[in-house]
Amino acid sequence: MKLVTFIYEEKMAVGLLVSNSVIDIAASAARVGALVDLSSMLSVIRGGQEALSVIREIANQPQLFPATTYQLKQVTLVAPIPVPARNIFCVGRNYLDHVKEGFEAQQVEVKLPEVPQFFTKATHSINSPAGEIAINERVTHWLDYEVELAVIIGKAGRDISKEKALEHVFGYTVANDVTARDLQKRHEQWFKGKSLDGSLPMGPCIVIRDAVPDVKTLELSCHVNGERRQLGQVAQMIFDIPTIIASLSAGMTLDVGDIICTGTPAGVGFAMKPPQKLKSGDVVTAAISGIGELRNTIAIK
Repeated sequence: MKLVTFIYEEKMAVGLLVSNSVIDIAASAARVGALVDLSSMLSVIRGGQEALSVIREIANQPQLFPATTYQLKQVTLVAPIPVPARNIFCVGRNYLDHVKEGFEAQQVEVKLPEVPQFFTKATHSINSPAGEIAINERVTHWLDYEVELAVIIGKAGRDISKEKALEHVFGYTVANDVTARDLQKRHEQWFKGKSLDGSLPMGPCIVIRDAVPDVKTLELSCHVNGERRQLGQVAQMIFDIPTIIASLSAGMTLDVGDIICTGTPAGVGFAMKPPQKLKSGDVVTAAISGIGELRNTIAIK
């Protein structure tokens, strides 16, 4: 199942994506007498199996809900979780080839991380699947792209074992960790350069964990103006998803609705020869097989 957050006639709702249609699940559930709260994506995630059971019932008979079904072109998709409850967790340097290209670009010896390297992006960095990435040129002159698989936590926990880690996953979505490389270098850390408003397009949907038989087979790609820059597979991660969840949750509670971006493969702009930064008007398409794509235009003003 693919779940989206959409806007129709100025109202935001959660929808079930079926081909080129979106079913308003809260409105549809009300028609069948379901009482679970489906008013937002966070409500759906917190609703657990009860919420998913109602959504599956709707998915099994979509023809019964014509009054609450819209064509995809009639609605505007926003990030699946438009307002996260707290900062988005991210893993740096988690694909071998990306680690190598980064160190080579800096002309220093390649050193692989021994444990996952975590940082966060601020909540206002969230952007829509087709949202404009508007950046003030007085803030940065060096924007870069990073396609990533994002994991959505569906069950809270602390000290989660690797063996039970996937039980805490609600689903997966696409993220583009847009980064201001000059700020990253100037501040000598990752947070500021990765937390500019609108610098994390996400979506277009969340694919429920059970609908992904083997997450390691998912393929990530990123294109700029139609030119392929990145291509990789989740299996290439240095630290897999269970390891990431176990490490992050050690002594620290992960909450329902938390978002974890899991790293990017090789091909980023700063490591190209010569380096390539994003320019105003560039269209960046970040995609993951089986989930969907983000298509965002850069607007440096």
